[in-house]
Amino acid sequence: MSEAAQHAEVVVNGVALHVAQSGPTDGPPVILLHGFPEPWSCWRHQIGPLADAGFRVLAPDQRGYNTSDKPEGTAAYALDVLAADVIGLIDAGGWRRASLVGHDWGGLVAWWAALRHPDRVDRLAILNAPHPVAFRRHVRTQPSQLLRSWYVLFFQLPRVPEAHFRRGNWRALTRALVATSRPGTFAEEDLDRYRRAWSEPGAITAMIHWYRAAVRHRPVPPADPRVRVPTLLLWGPGDRFLSRGLAPASLALCDAGRLEWVEGATHWLHHEEPEAVNRLLLDFLGAPRHGP
Repeated sequence: MSEAAQHAEVVVNGVALHVAQSGPTDGPPVILLHGFPEPWSCWRHQIGPLADAGFRVLAPDQRGYNTSDKPEGTAAYALDVLAADVIGLIDAGGWRRASLVGHDWGGLVAWWAALRHPDRVDRLAILNAPHPVAFRRHVRTQPSQLLRSWYVLFFQLPRVPEAHFRRGNWRALTRALVATSRPGTFAEEDLDRYRRAWSEPGAITAMIHWYRAAVRHRPVPPADPRVRVPTLLLWGPGDRFLSRGLAPASLALCDAGRLEWVEGATHWLHHEEPEAVNRLLLDFLGAPRHGP
């Protein structure tokens, strides 16, 4: 995994991001955006196959995570800022556009980048992450989603979530991963890697700031919330955090979208069904067209 990738520090939008890179340098760029609470290595099953297919793959630790910069204050983690980081990665590579693949929070960032900067996004692939406008509408009409999202309110408390997660060598976070995934999804070496990332100075506060910023610095949706770029939505129906209805609701806001249910998978589908996910991604992204 990490041995097959090259690691670099890339300065974008005023922060230095750790980025794992793989694949031919002249291949079409694909940026993999992780979610909470995972670092870049959550894409360990996808980086190699995409690179072997001829894509230039970038898997950053987004701001606040692992060894990337962790600016202070919740405003530094507003959705517009996070999307600007992605555009900065595209600029840093010298590309006009790139394809984005995002899971969980990384999926929200990818949706937002495609909405705000459609001319910079070639294709958009989303794994278990709702379109932000679809999510807002869904919460208003489906109280069950509010119950699933209870932790977002807990994260608004100062210092308490951080103390809770640090207790017992990150027991609560590791239990959450294991309890909401299929048995055996996360090996102990994976969890050890995650614990090291969470233990980076300032990391856990910065990671939780993503949630705090979503409430305190709510993004203003565009007048037209439709996504114009080709979009693939992959969804594990066993998701404990997000209701199934969010998938078709998100698809309905795409001009050229396709929804694929990854049967038997949960929120963590890229770990649980990597072969199916990779096959669908490669089919969607198409044969590499070398050059920017």
